[in-house]
Amino acid sequence: MTPPTKEGSHSLPSVVESPSADWPLGGKRAWAVWLSALSIYILAIFHRTSLGVAGVIAADRFHISSAQLATFVMVQLLVYAVMQVPVGALLDKYGSKVLLVAGVTTMSIAQFGFAFADSFALGVLARVFVGMGDAMVFVSLLRLVALWFPPARTPLMTQLCGVFGQLGAILAAGPLAVALHDLGWTQSYLIASLTGVVLGVILVLVVRDSPYRSKQRTDVKLRAVGRAVSVAWKEPGTRLGLWCHFTSQFSATVFSLMWGFPFLTKGEGLSTGTASLLLEIMVVATIAASPVFGVFTARYPYSRSTLVLITVGAIIAAWTIVLLWPGRAPLWMLIILVVITAVGGPGSMIGFDLARTFNPEHRLGSASGIVNVGGFSATLISVLLIGVVLDHQVPGGPNDYNLSAFRVAMCVQYFVWALGIVQIVRLRRETRRLVRADDDYAHLRTGLPIGRHSPSRRKAH
Repeated sequence: MTPPTKEGSHSLPSVVESPSADWPLGGKRAWAVWLSALSIYILAIFHRTSLGVAGVIAADRFHISSAQLATFVMVQLLVYAVMQVPVGALLDKYGSKVLLVAGVTTMSIAQFGFAFADSFALGVLARVFVGMGDAMVFVSLLRLVALWFPPARTPLMTQLCGVFGQLGAILAAGPLAVALHDLGWTQSYLIASLTGVVLGVILVLVVRDSPYRSKQRTDVKLRAVGRAVSVAWKEPGTRLGLWCHFTSQFSATVFSLMWGFPFLTKGEGLSTGTASLLLEIMVVATIAASPVFGVFTARYPYSRSTLVLITVGAIIAAWTIVLLWPGRAPLWMLIILVVITAVGGPGSMIGFDLARTFNPEHRLGSASGIVNVGGFSATLISVLLIGVVLDHQVPGGPNDYNLSAFRVAMCVQYFVWALGIVQIVRLRRETRRLVRADDDYAHLRTGLPIGRHSPSRRKAH
């Protein structure tokens, strides 16, 4: 069928009662579960982005080059990306609570070790386990959202996860930078580690995997993990979600995780305080944009990939202007850059909504894990290549960074954007063709996974 030219809104009750549920969907208990799990995600974002302001200090502490500094983030993201698929399958089997407890425990132990690491090898080992724990958190939070809230509110709740998760980035850009200056490396990371213990206790006491008496978890045996992932991967909507996440997210993540702070201070000549303020503005922009993306996603599900392409196009334009600016860009232009780049974060969340739409509940963990590989794979590639280019341009290391070197290094992003855009355009044609062929458009607008309602799609899979 051909979709309507004007897509209307829909509404469902804010709290949905179910005869088989212990608690109503979207009720007080749902919010308590969400807030408890969200606190772990905020902590994970803090751990993930902490090197964004500690990078130059880390280079001095461990006596390392640009490429070695990038290795900290590269290893962390590599572990994160590699673990997404197995974590998704384990999530379908064991539920969110088990993985969240494992995640916060692993991150806390890793940051404790990082606080005392005095060699490059020990630092890398600590970041491996930070990435491992981090990998278990976000997809677990998304599964809780899918189970505890009505389907029509899931897109907005997914965006709110990203909104409030950015509080972790604010804590890393501001308080951590102050703590590193006033308290030093060891005490700062010790405090971060102990915070995980407190939040972990709250998690154990409050979070429950499902509001239903009958716990419906996928019976994913270890021997069947490969098949479960394969089924999710064969769904074009899952792959479209992966490439939306890949293309939209990486620039903002690269900027906040690793190269934004040195780009602003060493390249654009800003003070440490001003650079930290721009990173915080970036977080505020993410928070402001997320509800808008959530409402758009729920109201116009057929145009989600279009919104991603528009977002990526704006990011590319902003970076092009800054990189071509004669001399250092003025502060107002850098503010525009960080605001537009930040919007890529909410844009990438559309990828998870696509995975949720085109996969049934019992496969949500595997599908979300696949999508989450996208942005972090792109980030991993970009962080590494930017570090390599900087080493080639500035053999003297981080203390010798300059604007000319950063201009060349940041061009790495264009190759990643180009690959992602090609894949989005290709896969959205395939996905839209399937939706039209199976007459699933009406179900798409309800917010419910269309795989539940389309016999032809289920048979095909």
